[in-house]
Amino acid sequence: MSRSIRPDAVLIQAVIAGALSFAHLHDLAAAAGQSGWKAWAYPISVDLLLVAAWRRLRTGRDRSSWTWFAIALCASLGANVATAGLLDMEHVPAWLRILVAGWPALAFLGGTLLVHAPAPNTTDPEPEPAAQEVEMHRTDTPEPAPAPLPAAELTAASPPPATAPTVPPALLDHARSIADAHRNTTGEPITTDALTARLGLPASTCQAIATQLQLT
Repeated sequence: MSRSIRPDAVLIQAVIAGALSFAHLHDLAAAAGQSGWKAWAYPISVDLLLVAAWRRLRTGRDRSSWTWFAIALCASLGANVATAGLLDMEHVPAWLRILVAGWPALAFLGGTLLVHAPAPNTTDPEPEPAAQEVEMHRTDTPEPAPAPLPAAELTAASPPPATAPTVPPALLDHARSIADAHRNTTGEPITTDALTARLGLPASTCQAIATQLQLT
C-alpha cells in the first residue's frame, strides 16, 4: 500500500538551504583554483563531515564531535558569507587558497576520527559468569542458621546487668516517711507503683528506693 507524499515546510527549507550552501561552496572552491570536478567535490566533503559529526552527537556528546561539527559548520557558513559580495571572487587571497587546498586532508582526518572513535558506554557492564554463579548461589541457597552457643559461653558473652542507681540519703528518708504515712493511714505497706506515683521519679529510681526500704 503506497503512502502519499505530503510537502513538509522543514524538508523544503532544508533542501533550499542545502542547495544554496552547496552552490556557495562550489563557487568558493572554483574561485580558489579548484576547477572542474574538484570544485563539486568540496561541497560534498563539507556536508559529509557535517552529517557525520551530527550523527556522532546524537549517539554520544563528546568533545571531538562538537569540534568537528563546528569546523564543518564554519566552512559552510564561511562560504555563504564569502560569496555574498564580501570577497573579491576574482582575486582570492592566498590564505584562503591554502585553506581550500588543505580541506580534503582535514575532512578525511575528521571523518576517520568520528567513524572509528569508540562510542561511549551508556549501559552497565554485564557481570562476569563467575560473578553470576556466585550471585545465583547466594540467592537460591539459604544460609544456615548459626548454631546456638553453649550455656557457659552464652553466660560469658551476655553483658553484665546494669547497676542500680544510687539513691541520695535525703531522698531515701523522704520516701521512708511517705511509706510510713501510707502504712499508718491504710494499715498496709505501700506498693512500688504507689511510691512511684507519689515521688514522680523514674521507675528505676523508685525500684531502687523500694528495694532499700524493704532491706531496712
